[in-house]
Amino acid sequence: MEQKDLQDLASQLSHPKGDKGIEIADMMNATNIGMTLHAIESLELSGHETVLELGHGNAAHVRHLLDPHPGVHYDGLELSELMHAEAKRINHHFTEAQQAAFHLYDGRRIPFPDNHFDRLFTVNTLYFWADPPALLAELHRVLKTGGRLCITFAQERFMKTLPFTAYGFELYSTDKLEKLLAGSAFKIRKMESRMEQVKSKLGDLVDREFTTVTLCK
Repeated sequence: MEQKDLQDLASQLSHPKGDKGIEIADMMNATNIGMTLHAIESLELSGHETVLELGHGNAAHVRHLLDPHPGVHYDGLELSELMHAEAKRINHHFTEAQQAAFHLYDGRRIPFPDNHFDRLFTVNTLYFWADPPALLAELHRVLKTGGRLCITFAQERFMKTLPFTAYGFELYSTDKLEKLLAGSAFKIRKMESRMEQVKSKLGDLVDREFTTVTLCK
């Protein structure tokens, strides 16, 4: 791919827009479903929690969270107006049943009161956080005492093999994330890494290592 194509792809991955954005979002959902399901599993839901997700994309995965747990309430936050609209379209039955709600935000301030959620999670958004310490403080603020936050990300050594990550991605290893978290009020409860074979955004089959870090307040 040419440099401009790689830049355009990186831009779409961070903030999908236009007709191409819908196509990219469908691809992201399919490519990331293993990571997303691991994050949901790591939440250890009992069935009556309030859950917030940052950067849900088209949110086609929300059924995997709510179908097994009809007593859970899910809120999703997105930067992309297109993904906000797609999430509401795809999950209209959940929003009509008041099991789910979708909101736009600025990537910095989380528009909910203190101690509001039992569980928080985010998948493959860490690379795009504008101010990681500030966002971690916001996540800590809206999480209830005893609640947990799950951050799922692909390891830096894998991400470096993808040419588009040179454009606007901040890559993380476990060590780098631990250093970031050391400056937050969260406590690390568990770190779990897995390998999976996926089709890359460039169409190749690749082995991807990803990690879910579970944090407690």
